[in-house]
Amino acid sequence: MKTQSCFRTAHVGIACLLLTVSICSSAGFSKITCIDKEKNALLKFKQGLVDESNVLSSWGTKKDCCQWRGITCNNETGHAIVLDLSRNVSDVFSRELPLAGEISPSLLDLQDLSYLDLSFNSFDGLKIPNFIGSFARLKHLKLASVGFVGTVPHQLGNLTDLHTLDLSSNINLVVKHLDWLSSLSSLRYLNLSGLNLSKVVDWPQSINKLPNLLELQLSSCSLTNVSPSSYLLSNFSNTLQLLELSNNYFDPSIFNWVSNFSTNLVHIGLIGCQMKGPIPDVFTNLVSLVSLDLSYNKLEGGLPKSLRNLCSLESLNLWENRLSDRLYDSVENLSCAEKTLKHLLLSGNPFWGPFPDITRFTSLVELYIDGTSISGPLPKNLSQFSKLDSLSLVLNKLNGSLPDFTGLSSLRMLFLSKNQLSGSVPESLGQLSNLEHLALDSNSLDGVLTEAHFSNLSRLQSLDISQNPLSLNISSDWIPPFQLDSLVMISCNVGPAFPKWILSQRKLSSLYIPNARISDSIPERFWDFSTSLTDLNLSSNQIHGKLPKLPSTNSTYFSVDLSSNHLDGPMPLIPPSLTALFLSKNKFSGSLSSLCKSQSPSLSQLDLSDNLLSGELPNCWVQFQELFSLNLAKNNFSGKIPNSLSYLPNVMLLRLHENNFSGEMPSLEGCKEVRVADLGRNRLSGTIPNTLAGQNLPKLLVLRLRHNELSGSLPLSLCSLPALHVLDFSHNSISGGLPKCLNNITAMSYDVTNNIILGFVQVVWKGIEREFGQNLQHLRSVDVSSNSLSGVIPENITGLLKLVSLNLSSNNLIGGIPGDFDKLSFLESLDLSRNQLSGRIPASFSSLNFLSYLDLSYNNLTGRIPLSTQMQTFNASSFTRNLQLCGPPLTKYCPGDHVVEDTGGTDGNGDDKNEEDDDEFVTFGFGLSVGIGFFVGFWGVCGSLLLKSSWRYAYFRFFDDTKDWIYIRARALFKPRFRRGH
Repeated sequence: MKTQSCFRTAHVGIACLLLTVSICSSAGFSKITCIDKEKNALLKFKQGLVDESNVLSSWGTKKDCCQWRGITCNNETGHAIVLDLSRNVSDVFSRELPLAGEISPSLLDLQDLSYLDLSFNSFDGLKIPNFIGSFARLKHLKLASVGFVGTVPHQLGNLTDLHTLDLSSNINLVVKHLDWLSSLSSLRYLNLSGLNLSKVVDWPQSINKLPNLLELQLSSCSLTNVSPSSYLLSNFSNTLQLLELSNNYFDPSIFNWVSNFSTNLVHIGLIGCQMKGPIPDVFTNLVSLVSLDLSYNKLEGGLPKSLRNLCSLESLNLWENRLSDRLYDSVENLSCAEKTLKHLLLSGNPFWGPFPDITRFTSLVELYIDGTSISGPLPKNLSQFSKLDSLSLVLNKLNGSLPDFTGLSSLRMLFLSKNQLSGSVPESLGQLSNLEHLALDSNSLDGVLTEAHFSNLSRLQSLDISQNPLSLNISSDWIPPFQLDSLVMISCNVGPAFPKWILSQRKLSSLYIPNARISDSIPERFWDFSTSLTDLNLSSNQIHGKLPKLPSTNSTYFSVDLSSNHLDGPMPLIPPSLTALFLSKNKFSGSLSSLCKSQSPSLSQLDLSDNLLSGELPNCWVQFQELFSLNLAKNNFSGKIPNSLSYLPNVMLLRLHENNFSGEMPSLEGCKEVRVADLGRNRLSGTIPNTLAGQNLPKLLVLRLRHNELSGSLPLSLCSLPALHVLDFSHNSISGGLPKCLNNITAMSYDVTNNIILGFVQVVWKGIEREFGQNLQHLRSVDVSSNSLSGVIPENITGLLKLVSLNLSSNNLIGGIPGDFDKLSFLESLDLSRNQLSGRIPASFSSLNFLSYLDLSYNNLTGRIPLSTQMQTFNASSFTRNLQLCGPPLTKYCPGDHVVEDTGGTDGNGDDKNEEDDDEFVTFGFGLSVGIGFFVGFWGVCGSLLLKSSWRYAYFRFFDDTKDWIYIRARALFKPRFRRGH
């Protein structure tokens, strides 16, 4: 019985033990779900949001809010502690739209919330809710780039446990003061970049009260100089590691504040702060500094010597400053970072001197020294940089040959463009198996490139060898190891055969091979090789034959330039994807009837000039609404200009000159963006339309109708063209008088900034037709010569104060020349010849200091030609056939001028003879004086040296010493440079 009793007791004990374990186990593994109150608060918050991408689809469908997107709960209590609804802007392929709407105060029910991130959403126009300052346990608050407006609420100062505060990129947020920051003593990361802090006084003092701060980012905050009282050591001087103050308004005194930080500071960013003057020598104590970025300022001089203490420096960016030290000396001040420096960016500074010895920097990954004045050869031991990823030395004065590239096994980018490098390209270049981008353009490299130069460049994406006298000797069946995205070989000897290896480049988007001596035809399957092509330029070759059918690509932009070749046949059909087509200076013939079949809504540039095209233009131009440049000049087009050409809303350049167009001139009233309208050298007739007015053509710069058959008078509407620079109606049959309102053309009377057109415009300048490009901005010209204009020259024509050229020649103008021509102080060319002008040449002409071309011939001008240095420089032909005109440069004397007759050397009183005798006496006396002076001077020196031996010895010893001094100085100057260069 006892035994059974013991067994029963044991069974009961075991059962109790198992029950206890089971209960504890169940309790340990039971799932903690979210708090209902918090779940309801989140659902109410969701109701106020606009969620177009259904980002919060899990909210409500799943019962447990701890499993909802962006929610993290405490595993023990079930309270929501993280609300992260930030949008991932780093994913460029994401189509997720930002959240919008309202931020509900129901979030206050999340009492344990420690992390709140709503960054990169669109709460545009909302203010930061004051209730956010009531999250007592919040440690991380991120509200970057959400579109908040108004002022930053001081209630944020209640978040005393806050470690992270990021309000950056809310550009309409204003901070009036930072007093509330002093309560955030636990703050480690502060980012207010992009906020307006211009009204904050002594912002450093507020920052100084944050003793635990590790990172401070205040970029683009409109901050200004630090007051001297802030230079004192700050509370966080022992903790701060990252300081980013870029794009503010500082002077170099900001470095005095920065220099008070401790050795813990790792990064300093002062990009684009408009700092001028030398870099202060204050880096002695910043021994932990790893990254220093002072790019895009106006700093001068060289690198300070205190940089020699920065033995941990890995990145130095001084891009785009005004540092003008000898580069060798500045690089010496980085000597302590020989083993650590990885990124050295010095581009855009006027450094000078030979290329420095950089082989000491064994960890170098990036080296950018573009756009300086450094010279000399590249170092021969460049191949030692096995870690070098990017080397860019563009736009310098480097010369000599290219070094051996064998050891640069990590190199991805090599840019040596725009230097003076010469010699052949080494085949070791072809062994850079990691190379992706290669640019050697605009040098003097010569020789032949073969397959060996590209043998192992399997990763090459872009190649530019332009503007070098290089020749390619590559087999027609060669298949490169690479797939290029961009290939540029301008002015290289690629031909005479078309380089068929290009057809293997299936990913090619840009192909530039102009002026490459190709005299072949275009292969039939040429357009099939790449569907990614966006830019094709084969211009200025001798390519002949028919143009294969233009392809339609997948690109939104597609430009083809085959100008200046020998292509012939009819115009090809323009594919839908084509945006720019340049076929000028070829031999295309036939009509443009196929143009209407082209469905090319994106076509923006069309240049078919200088071909053999003929027939009438089709009237379907309204389908090319994006067209901004149309050039059909120098063809044989005939008939009327179609009305649809007057309704191209975006056209800026309209060139139809040198054809056989007839009929009336188009109205152009729907071409409100046009800058250049050149319809010269056609057979247009009728009157000039009144639609050529400011309300229709407010941006018109050039209007050329020369050499047509236009008649009638000049319409007053021309005076309302505000931007006009060039007006040329010469060689027509225009009659009537000159409009008295021409001085109303604003651009000819005042300094007006216009967006001058691209390309060239033909303008008659000083009697010769010339091409003007960007300098058209400074040209103001009126040419109405060779017409039938009558009447007087209006007095107010001198109101065109900026006029540079005026040609009224070969008309029937009468009356006098306006007297106040001196108002036209910029006038360089004036032609009033072959009219019936009368009266005197105004004395004001003598004030035209820039006048270099003048023609007043074949008029009825009278009186004396005004005397001035300028007027007497003109040839007599400028005044010929004005019978009553006199004075220099004409040989005709004016009445009253004193003329001295030659009477054989004497007049009745013998005065001339006396003057001649006086001249002879002066000449004799001058010669006698020179002779005596030379005799005394020569023998005074040379005689003393001959007679006095001590003087003679001292004299020659002086010259010997001088020679030795010059030799020693020359050796000292040139020999060290020679050694460094080699």
